[in-house]
Amino acid sequence: EQKIPDYLTLLGELNQTPEANIIKLPNISASIPQLQAVIKELRENGYDIPEYPEEPKNEAEKALQARFSVVLGSAVNPVLREGNSDRRPAASVKKFAQKNPHKMMRPWPESGSKARVSHMKAKDFYENENSTTMDKACTVKIEFVDSAGIATVLKENLSLQEGEVIDTTVMNVAALREFYAEQIEEAKKDNILLSLHLKATMMKVSDPIMFGHCVFVYYREALEKHANTLKEIGANVNNGLADVLDKLNRLPDDKKAEIEADIKAVYENRPALAMVDSRHGITNLHVPNNIIVDASMPNVVRDGGKMWNNDDKLQDCIAMVPDRCYATMYKEILEDAKKNGQFDPRTMGNVSNVGLMAKKAEEYGSHDKTFEAASPGTIRVVDDSGTVLLEQIVETGDIFRMCQAKDIAIRDWVKLAVRRARASGSPAIFWLDENRGHDTEIIKKVKKYLPEHDTSGLDLQIMKPQDAMKFTLKRIRKGEDTISVTGNVLRDYLTDLFPIIELGTSARMLSIVPLLKGGGLFETGAGGSAPKHVQQFLKEGHTRWDSLGEYCALVPSLELIVEQTNNDKAAILAETLDQAIAMYLEHGRLPSRKVNEIDNRGSTFYVTLYWAQALAAQNKDSEMQARFAKVAEELEKNEAKITEELLAAQGAPVDIGGYYLPNIDKATKAMRPSATFNAIIDAM
Repeated sequence: EQKIPDYLTLLGELNQTPEANIIKLPNISASIPQLQAVIKELRENGYDIPEYPEEPKNEAEKALQARFSVVLGSAVNPVLREGNSDRRPAASVKKFAQKNPHKMMRPWPESGSKARVSHMKAKDFYENENSTTMDKACTVKIEFVDSAGIATVLKENLSLQEGEVIDTTVMNVAALREFYAEQIEEAKKDNILLSLHLKATMMKVSDPIMFGHCVFVYYREALEKHANTLKEIGANVNNGLADVLDKLNRLPDDKKAEIEADIKAVYENRPALAMVDSRHGITNLHVPNNIIVDASMPNVVRDGGKMWNNDDKLQDCIAMVPDRCYATMYKEILEDAKKNGQFDPRTMGNVSNVGLMAKKAEEYGSHDKTFEAASPGTIRVVDDSGTVLLEQIVETGDIFRMCQAKDIAIRDWVKLAVRRARASGSPAIFWLDENRGHDTEIIKKVKKYLPEHDTSGLDLQIMKPQDAMKFTLKRIRKGEDTISVTGNVLRDYLTDLFPIIELGTSARMLSIVPLLKGGGLFETGAGGSAPKHVQQFLKEGHTRWDSLGEYCALVPSLELIVEQTNNDKAAILAETLDQAIAMYLEHGRLPSRKVNEIDNRGSTFYVTLYWAQALAAQNKDSEMQARFAKVAEELEKNEAKITEELLAAQGAPVDIGGYYLPNIDKATKAMRPSATFNAIIDAM
């Protein structure tokens, strides 16, 4: 009786139909600390949920850990993203952003900046990657062979399709630790902040491990001194310093104080860390999901190469992005800003994206094909005939990962890139590196499938990420638009990087996913900042989340209905909503960050008002015109009263009955506090 329907699976089945028309709100890529918080809340509410076994002691606990792991990371995205991504700002949004530029851009110092991106130069995922394209369908297993020749199966019954690209790679952790140690010394020498930029949410297996190695190297003196004690209490550096400090509560007070003092003493000989919250002493190494590379690196660019220090002031930083697969493009944009100064949202061109993500393409570091080597040996991919397809030599603790990209997804991605280049007239650049194993195979596919399309007059090029970034930055500084055509991870990174600089937030991007089966998925905004918004709402009754992404997504969703069914009313709804969004932006009805000013609920009221007015003003459908004229009149007449009621709901803590599982009645009451507004809507 405590079970609820598996809505995600139901949605997954829906998007396999031509009729699918799904608007997907941002989802949060869960980390282990978040999972533990969910379990705690559910248990407190009487749900019979077992505790998460962080260190499984038997087979039953291993099985339980495997069941829980399904919901870690981006569990929603692989199920729903049965198509490739077309992400760009709506024309009205870009126009508004240039006319009313966001005010968050800080100048890069003319006297010079010590800020830089640092990455490994050897033995990383980039260097070790190998790849192949399947010439026939088969079933494979991943196995570990130790130095004595004994094989252990890590994963079996993995079905591969003809034409599918697979690759394996490994991160050498000894080299990773050396890299961290070198950067700690560099930051100390230059007196700049040290920061680490990973994605421990999406790469939910690999990146927490990489994060943990950094925590260990930075706090090595204290952690090694108390290694036995910390092991006994179950402290896990992969969950950050916060987990270590939390587990100290299991010790007698004197021992806890001793270890805390030794950790505090570490800071005397180490460089200062970038801060997440200086008021509460929360550093860049506190929790793995506090600083996520796709959201944090744009802020480094935006803030002039700086991050916040312990005095709550901005200071130059070393941004460690260990792996070279994508670090080089971040390095390039920082160097460009050092040389040419800050970007100008008023004049800069747009960078849209066509992203390869269908059929779980490039979902690596986050799933059941990522492993930590138990001892020296070899991890290899073996087909059902016993042939070794790919293999990696590993040392103890090395991180192995394998990923896949299906041929149907790659072929559709190339088609979408050509279509967007034709529709926009902008150059479309495939960000692919011929020196990287995976990209070498993808480049072959691109060259194979481009001739299937009419590419006459189009500018289609293949460049490695560093060169593609140079090309793109030169164009955007001249106010010219460019399409980035990338794999799944770069899609994720670039659709935060450029929108945050251009628009102030990635939440205002339009994300259209033409599904392979003919339907459409329309994604809205970005979920990374949502937890902080919820915290503010619970604390002071103000929700600053900007639903512009949701409003924008409704337009192409309605247009898909028109395309599929020739529904004239849907066409009018789409057209008038677009007009309403323009009015919303023009009149500045966006949510404020401050309590007792307009928030999301007030913004939604104004979109409703402008939409009703646009529907009342149109003359293509008299029935709709008459219906919405009444609604518009009521909303206009009661504008002052409604806004007053919405503002009156702010300024005090809000109880919605739960953080992860709110009470529907309480949440509805909190989100719809205007009786006047509710009456008008409910009367429809």
